[in-house]
Amino acid sequence: MHEAVRQRVYDRVFVCRVCNSKRRADPEKVKHKKIKCRKCGSKALRPKHREAKSSK
Repeated sequence: MHEAVRQRVYDRVFVCRVCNSKRRADPEKVKHKKIKCRKCGSKALRPKHREAKSSK
């Protein structure tokens, strides 16, 4: 995957642990619980998982 594509898809993208909606935010703000989910209001966010490379 090209570096520009990887940055656009994964960098600063967080997923809500409750409703699985995605949100782009500053990692420091997420760490200090200053960012909440737009959809459900939860502050439990995780980084978006990078997809495993297929061996095909």
